[in-house]
Amino acid sequence: MKVTRTTKKLSLTVIIAVALFAALARPHCQIPCGIYDDQARLDSIAEHIVTIEKSMKMITTLTAEEKPDMNQIVRWVQNKDDHADEIAHIVTYYFMAQRLSPVEKSAAPAYEKYVNKLGLLHQMLVYSMKAKQTTNLANVKKLESLLAEFKTAYVEP
Repeated sequence: MKVTRTTKKLSLTVIIAVALFAALARPHCQIPCGIYDDQARLDSIAEHIVTIEKSMKMITTLTAEEKPDMNQIVRWVQNKDDHADEIAHIVTYYFMAQRLSPVEKSAAPAYEKYVNKLGLLHQMLVYSMKAKQTTNLANVKKLESLLAEFKTAYVEP
């Protein structure tokens, strides 16, 4: 069977497309693979919070200039928003979907701990969204305190 140029081009295009989309894929799936550890995810959230804070400060500084550099402001806003999205991704896809197992209401003490953890994660989602909406550093401080509170609740026996 003869392979035509069109077939070769199509095959090459498919291979390139698969390679490009594979590079864009998130490095974590929703199966209990055990490859990534919880502390790494918590540290990652903390780094994103620091980056959001720096971005907010840069936006504030740049907008206060006599001739604001709109290109730089837009880049810092995009950076802030991307890191807030990363927090939301880790909170939902790692902790809520994979690491917190549902607990029956009848298991009273365990259920209360479960609800507390979910509540803290939900608040982190809300404050990561608020961090996208403003440059109010109070949202960053709230994210920091929620992360600290979640760490304590999450690692308790």
